[in-house]
Amino acid sequence: MSIGTAILNSVEKAGNKLPDPVTIFLALIGIVLVASFGLAALDVAVTNPVSGDNIAVVNLLTGAQLQTLLVGMPGVLTGFAPLGMVLVVMIGAGIAEKTGLLSAGLRVMVSGAPSYLLTPVLVFAGVMGNLAVDSGYIVMVPLGAVVFAAASRHPIAGIAAVFAGVSAGFSANLVVTSLEPLLFGITEVAAQTIEPGATIGMLDNYYFTIALTPLLVIVGTLVNDRIVEPRLGTWERPADFAEPEGDGALSANEKKGLLWAGLSLLAVTIIVLFMTVPANGVLRDATGDLAPFYRSIVAILMIAFLVSGTIYGIAVGSVKSDKDVVQLGTRSMADMGGYIILAFAMAHFIMLFGASEMDTVIAISGAEGLQSLNLPAPLLIIGMVLLVAVLNLFMGSASAKWALLAPVFVPMLMLLGISPEGSTLAYRMGDQATNIITPLMPYLPLILIFCQRYVPEFGLGSLIAVMLPYSMAILISSLTMIFVWFALDLPLGPDDASFTYEVPAAASAPAEAGADGRR
Repeated sequence: MSIGTAILNSVEKAGNKLPDPVTIFLALIGIVLVASFGLAALDVAVTNPVSGDNIAVVNLLTGAQLQTLLVGMPGVLTGFAPLGMVLVVMIGAGIAEKTGLLSAGLRVMVSGAPSYLLTPVLVFAGVMGNLAVDSGYIVMVPLGAVVFAAASRHPIAGIAAVFAGVSAGFSANLVVTSLEPLLFGITEVAAQTIEPGATIGMLDNYYFTIALTPLLVIVGTLVNDRIVEPRLGTWERPADFAEPEGDGALSANEKKGLLWAGLSLLAVTIIVLFMTVPANGVLRDATGDLAPFYRSIVAILMIAFLVSGTIYGIAVGSVKSDKDVVQLGTRSMADMGGYIILAFAMAHFIMLFGASEMDTVIAISGAEGLQSLNLPAPLLIIGMVLLVAVLNLFMGSASAKWALLAPVFVPMLMLLGISPEGSTLAYRMGDQATNIITPLMPYLPLILIFCQRYVPEFGLGSLIAVMLPYSMAILISSLTMIFVWFALDLPLGPDDASFTYEVPAAASAPAEAGADGRR
């Protein structure tokens, strides 16, 4: 056994011993309760560099605190911002997926492409496929093998190209995905530790993720065609190999459905433009600013998915009445049951962590420690990307990790002049890079099964070895792009969000980190 295989086996073994993310957060709640008691007894406190207030750790195990926890438990869940935003988006996105619209849309992206464009088309289709994660993995990944095999290329390379696009490119897209409200809702709560009332726009990483999309397509294509496919060699069909059913081509009925769905999306787009372009548009405020539009993105996405999915379903016959639409929406919400339970645990951990004031104490103490190291902001951002990339090998859920890290990193980096939007982007870049090589990735066993259809002896180590070049190349590319973006001070999104954060002038030493160029 090689050293590399031994390491991967150790990671898999360790990862399999981790409990479910819900259990992890429940355990963390217990730790927070006990830690708050001990730290409060030791009179642990810090001075807020922004307000000058003395902040001491609060004991959560007093009668009054426990009463507040129990009485407010329903409100903590319903008031958890990411939950409402994600559920609203998924009402529409779930219907679009269940009617078959997303599947057909993804398949049309690769149909009819010439051989030399197969790889970039597949990678791009994979990146766009993370709009609907299940459809991307379940439909697009096996289709990549079918397309490559039909072109007399190695089907494992086709699987790898799409898998890299869907999973390693999870934070890149040309349109807004459901990941935006999920992560930025958590970011907003964490940012309010330092700046009460702070609001974070859901599109505040959008310019970066748009620019990242073509970069990942180029990088994925080069890795696939220059490294992965040559290493795989010539594919030899197994003796008992049966051709997959169909070639991924669209039926006439599906083409008709896509046409009508496209027309409905055009109509929705025209209506939204009518509400935003005029200076007195419905989605502008009294000063003409587009803030109401940005805050309406969740509702607009839901309506766009709902309308186009329903129209597609009517055209292809999967929707025959309003009852069918309701049933499809019900099924999509049923799929979100696991997330609701996770959101319950996440919401209470974040609430209790904040109520204990330990998040503020850690953030201010961490900022003071980092300030003493005198590291420039780019190194802080790069360090966070690398840390998250490593943590991703042991904790698979993007939202669960961010719910754990955001209460510490967002306020801490704000005190050092790095914006909440910048720290969120750094988190996303680290998280996406190692998705395809972690044994905890829930779709990894499914991808392995797809591979074994074409190469029966293909094992987990083989799959991770195939995906590792993509992971490293995407990590390096993302870090390079972050450095360029930071150096040019380019906006991360339409709200002029940048990597830098202006700490209030009243702040003391840690907040004044911007004086040496880190603001």
